[in-house]
Amino acid sequence: MKSELTIIKIGGKIISDSELLEKYLKKINQTNGNVIIIHGGGNIANDYFEKNNIPVKMINGRRITDKIAIEKLVMLYSGKINKNIISKLNKSEKKYIGLSGVDSKVILSKKREIKEVDYGYVGDITSINGIFLKLLIDNNIYPVICPITADKNGLLLNTNADTIATKVAIEMSKYYDLRLLYCFDKSGVLENNKVIKRINYHDYLNLLKNKTIKDGMIPKIENAFDSIKNGVKKVYIGDINIFENPNNSTEICLS
Repeated sequence: MKSELTIIKIGGKIISDSELLEKYLKKINQTNGNVIIIHGGGNIANDYFEKNNIPVKMINGRRITDKIAIEKLVMLYSGKINKNIISKLNKSEKKYIGLSGVDSKVILSKKREIKEVDYGYVGDITSINGIFLKLLIDNNIYPVICPITADKNGLLLNTNADTIATKVAIEMSKYYDLRLLYCFDKSGVLENNKVIKRINYHDYLNLLKNKTIKDGMIPKIENAFDSIKNGVKKVYIGDINIFENPNNSTEICLS
């Protein structure tokens, strides 16, 4: 029988609010069993860019990352944000380790091909080192992964944190009974200010058409479907209540 693993993705708006982040990390520390945390930090990055007169370029919720941007994102994601989260988590008895995809080749990626849009230094994941992550977890060391990866030649790349959560979840479902929680600043996917309790792919297409789902929610939902189709047992999207009452958030379903 497989043991349980919860993968928790924390969004940028949570990370940029220190008081809210503390509440989330307290809930994570109270979570029973094994955890992997994956974080973004786009809001902090956007604030930094604006203060330093660096253009913020987004298309359909995805960042265009030029050479200047990747240098700053490595600094912010792997350094300031990741270590801030680790320092707060270390108030508990549990042990956490901060990682980027670069560390021990946890996540290998390739630079995104130029098609309709040139995303610049953005990585598409090619492999996850699940054996290494399992080794850490088996020794009660819980990874906290930031969204910086590299290709086989060491080129640093910005990689969507929701995608990292999905690909890590799919890989780790080989070893664990797995649930994936996408945590952000709303109680779930909303329609007319009410939480949609369940979304299947047909629902998603209709919500996309009427623009209930748009911008950064698009890659989040697409990643959620990818995970549920590939071995992840449960996928939820919601706010801090997701830890105790996931049924009050949005569940992504096959049918």
